[in-house]
Amino acid sequence: MRIVGLILSGVGAFFVVLALLLRFYVPGQVVKFPLNEYQIAVLHATNASYFSAAKLRIISGIPVTATNTLRGDVIAGSGSTAVWDEFTVVRDDANNVNFDYTILRGPFDRRTGEMVNCCGAALNAKPAHMSGQGYVWPFGAQKKTYMVFDTTLARAMPATYAGTATVDGLSTYRYVEQVAPSQSGSQTLPGVLVGMKDQPSVTLPEYYQATNTFWVDPVTGGPVSVEGNETLTLRDSSGATRLVLFNADLKFTPQSIKSFVDNDVRGKNKINLVTNILPLVLLIVGVILLAAGIVLGVLGRRGADEPAREGGFQPQDQGLAPH
Repeated sequence: MRIVGLILSGVGAFFVVLALLLRFYVPGQVVKFPLNEYQIAVLHATNASYFSAAKLRIISGIPVTATNTLRGDVIAGSGSTAVWDEFTVVRDDANNVNFDYTILRGPFDRRTGEMVNCCGAALNAKPAHMSGQGYVWPFGAQKKTYMVFDTTLARAMPATYAGTATVDGLSTYRYVEQVAPSQSGSQTLPGVLVGMKDQPSVTLPEYYQATNTFWVDPVTGGPVSVEGNETLTLRDSSGATRLVLFNADLKFTPQSIKSFVDNDVRGKNKINLVTNILPLVLLIVGVILLAAGIVLGVLGRRGADEPAREGGFQPQDQGLAPH
């Protein structure tokens, strides 16, 4: 019985230690953003406008769709860094024309989600310096401002915590990136297109203005919905708008929201299993086995002592024995 008690105590102690490791150490080693991510997000706007280079005029009041395809480059990643490639195409649904593209190759830390500069980091096939959050927020996102990489400006911009919201049944934190009119580049066009008929061609600065909203699961750090209200214009030296290049309020479609929420819930369940359920089960089983082992050990010790007291020779018996 004592041997059984010792075995149970040893197994119980092992389970308790394993529970503590699973709760406080293992998550930091195994809970990471995946290398092999693959997701498609579709954003839609109903009343958009853009400058058509093919028709040399502004097309307005039309529906547009932005399709974002995200694919992980497993070979380029490592235990600490993931590399995801993102391709976005914007389509004029009324005329069945693709009119804008963005390509992002973004390496980032698999725990914090912060962009890192390695592994061929590039924006639109050109090397780019990246910083801030890329595709995701960190695990255990906080109610604070995060710097988020903006692909139009090619730099990180602040996204401020703006409260909680429920998205398709999932509790999220809402972060808002407010971009005041900021120069994002320049374009050279015939003067006649921007009201400068006296100049054959003119180079004007390109200004970007936006309110981008992200709904993020604070546990997994994964955005489950995004809205981008964006305006891109050409302005002259006085700051007057000469041409609207793009204007739209793009939002995740309901189908994309559901897909991202479902994927996020699966990730959250895995995290909960590793950080909460398994440690709790192991702790309970370990404590029970440890207690049972102690009890059996005590009973076994008592059982070994009793025969010696009942059947053994007593010291005083030896003195009374006949000669």
